Amino acid sequence: MQIVREIENFKLGAGPIYLALGNFDGLHKGHQQLINEAVTAARNGNGIAAAFVFEPHPTKVLFPERAPKLLVTAQHKAELMEKLGLDLLIYNSFTLAISKCSPEEFVQNILINKLKIKQAFVGFNYTFGHKGAGTPELLQELGEKYRFGVKVIPPVQVNGQVISSSLIRKALDSGEIKQARAMLGYDPMLEGQVIEGEQRGRTIGFPTANLAVSSELNVPGNGVYAAHAQIKERIYTAVVNIGTKPTFHEEYPISIEAHLIDFGDDIYGEKMRLYVIDKIRDERRFNNVEELVRQISKDRDRAIQIASSQ
Repeated sequence: MQIVREIENFKLGAGPIYLALGNFDGLHKGHQQLINEAVTAARNGNGIAAAFVFEPHPTKVLFPERAPKLLVTAQHKAELMEKLGLDLLIYNSFTLAISKCSPEEFVQNILINKLKIKQAFVGFNYTFGHKGAGTPELLQELGEKYRFGVKVIPPVQVNGQVISSSLIRKALDSGEIKQARAMLGYDPMLEGQVIEGEQRGRTIGFPTANLAVSSELNVPGNGVYAAHAQIKERIYTAVVNIGTKPTFHEEYPISIEAHLIDFGDDIYGEKMRLYVIDKIRDERRFNNVEELVRQISKDRDRAIQIASSQ
């Protein structure tokens, strides 16, 4: 898959463009359905399956105090899109100037003049243009005017609920990992760099890797989780604690610590991904270190059981 940063750097290729439009935060099952429709149409039309995504999220530019935490990084989003068969991903900066474009100006400037699209694919709740005035219905009208097709993807449901990024965030915040996975279609993932922590885990027999993640990334609620940890190309079963270490601190910033089972290498500075499988228990304060160690042993056994059952 080709990734283009900024629409000005795009050059028309050999085939017509079938374009998926949206922010695709999380690339959940609803988004996947939309991408799949674009890919199928592109294959049938000997064209290029593409997506156009504003980066950063428009809300972060217009209303930073209301900006949602992201479910995936831009890199992970691109990887997921490539797996779905997308040929081209265009990341374009979202600016205040762009926010002032009317819906028709957006269509003229981007979809017609720059991309010359054959067909657009949008979700049922897609908005575009100044103050989000553009709707799927308006896009269809503009499609007739400028002679490109528009396909609107209806809502996708899981367990009777319409899938949305906000609903997935709510599930993650509550530690409902299985519910989040059912909507995402894959394990929720955290990624970042392994940094030095308090190194207390080594002294109690459970060394941990402290993961520094972007403050923009949505992190599951406090608790202990079973996960798969990926370092380079290797995968390990892990027990992950997300929280404030209440046994040792009255107040402490939220940290993400992973104990990788049957692993003892020095990985400071390495990139690591944590694919969260399920929640084991809530975080809680223990009366002493011995009590904590006994519980971590149980957590480790439970994490192995959960990971092996996948």
